[in-house]
Amino acid sequence: MDKDRVEFLLERTLKKLDPGLHRRFSDTGFALQRILDRYRVLFPEFTDHTQLHCMTVMDFCNVLIGEEQIKMMNVDELYILLMACYLHDAGMAISERDLEEFKEQLDYDGYFKAHPDAETSDFVREYHHDLSGLFIRKYADMFDIPTKEHVFAIVQVSRGHRRTDLYDPAEYPAEYEVPGGNKICLPYLSSLIRLSDEIDVAASRNPVLLYDIEAIVDDKQFMEHLKHKVIQKLITTEDAFTLCVKTEDDHILREIEKMRNKMQATLDYCRDVNEKRSRYRITQERVDLIRVQTVKS
Repeated sequence: MDKDRVEFLLERTLKKLDPGLHRRFSDTGFALQRILDRYRVLFPEFTDHTQLHCMTVMDFCNVLIGEEQIKMMNVDELYILLMACYLHDAGMAISERDLEEFKEQLDYDGYFKAHPDAETSDFVREYHHDLSGLFIRKYADMFDIPTKEHVFAIVQVSRGHRRTDLYDPAEYPAEYEVPGGNKICLPYLSSLIRLSDEIDVAASRNPVLLYDIEAIVDDKQFMEHLKHKVIQKLITTEDAFTLCVKTEDDHILREIEKMRNKMQATLDYCRDVNEKRSRYRITQERVDLIRVQTVKS
């Protein structure tokens, strides 16, 4: 797969077809830089959820779509997907004030009754996709989202990066119409962002300039960072994703195999959603894992 040909494919195509929508998208990215960095307040040891992660998710979406399928997408689909890439993890960086406003809509008290030892960060992590949706609705004017229909679509695609039912025709209509007449395939856009989010696992997810892995005290988060560190590269072809792993530690390998299985389950789900609910296809069929000594770019 020639990644150079699809680099910035969504962004370039949107700018060419509708500079106005592209400006709205670009302005959103600028506005979100500081907002997304706030996730470290609640998650100081968590894997990266800054704008770097959002841009990697965009990169994977470009690869999954490819040069032929992007010709089938309309400008509103391009804009909605790009906005969702930026906004899908906004709930991880929720402010105390917004959390206080949103929590009753998400059964905050019920969660802590069921999980008496949980902390606020646990609740935010559990519901961050829904918190992202509430955040988008509240600040839609600030992000200059053009219509309430666009807001709904961006909310659903952002929420769709985890757990939501992409088979549900009420929540994820296959032909959702926005002003101007364009129809948005919400299952396809949501499956793209869900899979792209799932496969962002390589070492670049957590640059050493952002994290001192050895200083992490939480065992679970230490293992998460360690897994990302030893996954040197993820190679994408038309048929598969390949995790290139550099480690001699069998325990870490077993943990990465669990990660691979989870990625395969997400891939299978997203492929099936598109086969049943869209005219689009995800061509990759499997997630492979190989051990390497060195990885060439």
